[in-house]
Amino acid sequence: MNNNIKIILAGLLLSACSPKVVSKKQTVYGERVLKVMSYNIHHANPPSKAKEGLIDIDAVAAVILKQKPDLVGIQETDKGTKRSGNVDEAALLGQKTGMHAQFFKAIDYDGGDYGLTILSHYPIQSFSKVNLPQAMKGEARILSYITVNIPGKGKLTFANTHLDATHPDSNRIVQMKRIIAELSSKQGPVIIVGDFNSEASKEPIRILDQHFRRTCVNGCAFTIPEMRPNKTIDYIAIKNVDWPVLEHTVVPETYASDHRPVVATFQLK
Repeated sequence: MNNNIKIILAGLLLSACSPKVVSKKQTVYGERVLKVMSYNIHHANPPSKAKEGLIDIDAVAAVILKQKPDLVGIQETDKGTKRSGNVDEAALLGQKTGMHAQFFKAIDYDGGDYGLTILSHYPIQSFSKVNLPQAMKGEARILSYITVNIPGKGKLTFANTHLDATHPDSNRIVQMKRIIAELSSKQGPVIIVGDFNSEASKEPIRILDQHFRRTCVNGCAFTIPEMRPNKTIDYIAIKNVDWPVLEHTVVPETYASDHRPVVATFQLK
């Protein structure tokens, strides 16, 4: 049985026995907390298995489950593409983690769709997608975001993006400015995560820092590549609220993707 058939059969089995989403109260710090993750999953193709084209959704789900996040922004997700066995990766990750899943298409790819996914332990009240501009012609990029209700705290906006990777900063600058404009009117806490394809010293992140507070600013662990990482391009940032960051971690995961996932825990004041 080839890998693609195995993936499809696994998806059918999971759809019949999907776990129920269970609300949880994290008290690991003795405080009410919110834990979020940003993870570029490389369409669930482990870099060490790139030649074989293996798709290992289980590995990605295991990384997420181990961290027990409340909200996850995932970049590089396939839906119905030939290279990923025609599966809906967002739906499978939702089923395997017991979280609500929302896919956001960025482009057509290989007979299917390619884009972003958001997972949430809280019911998703609304979701939106924004097409991001380009200064130079390149692959289409998007901003995705959802709204959820945090018990006792009200509405929160959780955003996820993946900025241009192949051109100079000009594309990333106009894309970041569009993101800032889109999220500027949101009331209540706003958290953005993603693969910004830009190091902290570059203009796109300087623009981000004018409006958001990153969960790590100095001495931050590198996020890419998965083996011997040498730069940080994946971030989590927050605005409109002064929730302290109890922990910022780059998970030392080296198999599932070419990025290491970033996790931050906020104290809900």
